[in-house]
Amino acid sequence: MVVSFRIRWQYALVAVVIAIFVSLGSDVSADIDRSAVVVKLPGDLQWSGSATSPSQNVVLLGDPSKPGLYIQLNKWHAHNMSRPHFHPNDRYITVISGTWWKGTGTKYDPDSTVPIPAGSFVTDVGKGIHYDEAKDEDVVLEIVGMGPATATSAEVK
Repeated sequence: MVVSFRIRWQYALVAVVIAIFVSLGSDVSADIDRSAVVVKLPGDLQWSGSATSPSQNVVLLGDPSKPGLYIQLNKWHAHNMSRPHFHPNDRYITVISGTWWKGTGTKYDPDSTVPIPAGSFVTDVGKGIHYDEAKDEDVVLEIVGMGPATATSAEVK
């Protein structure tokens, strides 16, 4: 019985190893019709800015500086916060990773910000005054909006 169990276990281990190699091989060798689907893998994304800047972004679709639809990823680096501001149009934001912190109003008050965890969806309402922060970790956001994407300062001291 012990010998039978060892043999079955060895066959199972071999089957698992073969399955891993087959799945890896199919991911590497398989390709899709690039005229039907456009894929941008993480290594294909060209982030602007540097790791020492407050944030970095990569435009996925459109041009945020021009009229029309745009989609971008924004990476807020830890310990960075914007001041009260607003955007002319609604912006639709999904928190991809990290916890994003938001505050509202013209008075800059970092202690009043609320946490927004990964997986959350946020609408920055056009002309709604707010400020944003990445506290102790980097935060990646997907931002969808209509350009031109501008920010107007709204802080009252």
